[in-house]
Amino acid sequence: MQILRYRGRVISDADVEFLRGLIAAAPEASRRQLSQKLCEAWAWYQPNGAPCDMVARGLMLALHRAGQIDLPPRRKTPRNPLAERPKPQAVPIDSTPLVSTLAELRPLEFRQVRRTSAEVLFNGLIETHHYLGYTQPVGAHLKYLVYAGLRPVACLAWSSAPRHLGPRDRFIGWSPEARRRNIRFIAYNPRFLILPWVEVPHLASHILGCMARLVVRDWERIYGHRLYFLETFTDPSRYRGTCYRAANWVALGRTTGRGKDDQTNRPNRPLKEILGYPLIRRFRERLSALR
Repeated sequence: MQILRYRGRVISDADVEFLRGLIAAAPEASRRQLSQKLCEAWAWYQPNGAPCDMVARGLMLALHRAGQIDLPPRRKTPRNPLAERPKPQAVPIDSTPLVSTLAELRPLEFRQVRRTSAEVLFNGLIETHHYLGYTQPVGAHLKYLVYAGLRPVACLAWSSAPRHLGPRDRFIGWSPEARRRNIRFIAYNPRFLILPWVEVPHLASHILGCMARLVVRDWERIYGHRLYFLETFTDPSRYRGTCYRAANWVALGRTTGRGKDDQTNRPNRPLKEILGYPLIRRFRERLSALR
């Protein structure tokens, strides 16, 4: 009998009995230690080999709250660094107008800056100059600064893709099971910023073309698997997405405006246009595979 579905995994009576036995066999274990034992028992690992510790802990907590299992008392309440994270501060940089042609500006240098000293600069530039401001990505993500000589000219972020996106899912044609299994092979571009004092025709589309190669390489190096598709949203009330189209991205449709946690089935935010970029010719076949 199905008890619940969590992160695409169906939890049955047998799974609940297994968890009860796991808890009973380790009466002194903390919740964190139990979640680690569960990852080991179910071979629940990320593509890079790290255990899905937080996912396992979330599942056990959901079953505990539903009265299906009894977890040991919480030993301590960890700090939530995302909730306590201060907004990035503006970082002073040279904002002299940069007016040039793309040929004169090249070559460009792309630096992946997540977990480097330059991440502070990236966060500050996005917070100060992007109309959406800075939001800390959740899950797998990369951050890039693009330099012309010694001066940054652009910022791009890439993160895990939304799990449900109707126009994208119909474009790919995958089943719900294939989507749950293969969503990790898609990267989402939540922020793209050309700094406001930079005026270089065709710069944005050129950067997108270069990124399609670089993000695949870096994602595989850091997360242990390839990407087959890229996606982003644009706000049609502000932008036409011209640079994406010029870089051969494809318009897939529009969002419903309801958000991922909607309970009302009514739009509560601006509708966004969804654009996608297949990275290989057989992307549908790879993303629809069940093994």
